[in-house]
Amino acid sequence: MIAAGVGCRRNAPAADVEAVIATALRKAGLEAAAIGVVATLSGKAAEPGIIAAVRRLGCALRECSRLELARVTPMTVGKSHRVRRAVGVPSVAEAAALAAAGRNARLLVPRQANATATCALAEGQGAAMLDERRGGA
Repeated sequence: MIAAGVGCRRNAPAADVEAVIATALRKAGLEAAAIGVVATLSGKAAEPGIIAAVRRLGCALRECSRLELARVTPMTVGKSHRVRRAVGVPSVAEAAALAAAGRNARLLVPRQANATATCALAEGQGAAMLDERRGGA
């Protein structure tokens, strides 16, 4: 399964969220239909720009807790001190993509950014990594 991890500034326009997702897809050589889920930090899931982009993609939106993002932080490439100060973890887009991709997740495209949004792509077997570590599916 392909997971797109997304982060954004408050009130980021849907066009910016969609554009950064498109950039990541181009870098991976994938079509939008390949995305199985868009994931973001729990507090960002209510952002209108993210919601609109997910609706246009026609896929699920998965909220990831800070704990889920923190658990996959060692697998991320990019780490931001500004993001750590703002949300408590050094990566939102990459960590959300990895957490949502599930077991055997690997980063396909590291964090891509534009003026207000970020996106990373990961591939995995689809079971939530947090559930796996708890002994679930």
